[in-house]
Amino acid sequence: MTRALVTGGGGFLGSHLVERLERDGYDVTAARQADYDLTSAADTARMFDDAEADLVFHLAAEVGGIGANRANPGRYWYANLMMGAHVLEQARLHETPKLVVVGTVCSYPKHAAIPFREEALWDGYPEETNAPYGVAKKAVLVGAQAYREQYGLNTAFVLPTNLYGPRDNFDLETSHVIPALIRKMLESEEDVVLWGDGSPTREFLFVEDCVEGLVLAAERYDGPEPVNLGAAKEISIRELAELIADVTGFAGEVVWDHERPNGQPRRSVDGTRARELFGFEARTPLREGIERTVAWYSSTVGVGR
Repeated sequence: MTRALVTGGGGFLGSHLVERLERDGYDVTAARQADYDLTSAADTARMFDDAEADLVFHLAAEVGGIGANRANPGRYWYANLMMGAHVLEQARLHETPKLVVVGTVCSYPKHAAIPFREEALWDGYPEETNAPYGVAKKAVLVGAQAYREQYGLNTAFVLPTNLYGPRDNFDLETSHVIPALIRKMLESEEDVVLWGDGSPTREFLFVEDCVEGLVLAAERYDGPEPVNLGAAKEISIRELAELIADVTGFAGEVVWDHERPNGQPRRSVDGTRARELFGFEARTPLREGIERTVAWYSSTVGVGR
């Protein structure tokens, strides 16, 4: 039986991946922050010693929406850089056969051509509000490629677009846009205030589709180049708000706070490389995924219409 280690195994994406791997017959160690502080080299070494894994997925990250990124730029840069560096080093020392590292779409330049192609990662600086996080993740990509070249460490580096789904983070201080909108619209009968003007576009990948992409990358991809995981559908934040209002039954007014930042103008990724290299294509339509997310949140916290 293959032994797998999932950092961030108690988190949003990690919990779904752990379930999938267990269904597939893996012996899984779900590493949680309460057990291992991956910004500590000693804790990371202890985690690798405990897991004795043949396959490692590095999902652990400190991340949030625009507000959280603006409030924690130093922490997000440091924590994500250190976690990635420590995981790479311990994978080398433990001679891990395969490592899958999850990067971020936030690493792309602010004004990269749409759709984002992997070769455009170095064409400019990321959008300012999430640049420290995005740059830290890009540094981990460079580390993975360097460790492959010098030590032969087999690392697949994937770049999912914005994720959503059941078990997402619904804390309004740190959540991303879909869970924040769902919570606000389910819990409010009146106005809902949203940041910016609604014009930015995003591409959203359902969490279970992302898990499928990670498993396929682990099984089929051994190359050095980063690979996007996307859903091949771009939507404006304004249209997204209208969709979530329809799904949740929200009848109030959406008020756009133009004093707040929009974030990156557009985000949509080219999924050609993932499709050609390991056969990944997202299968969950956005409306279906949002309906499933709303149903999960409503049943979990006891709200709904």
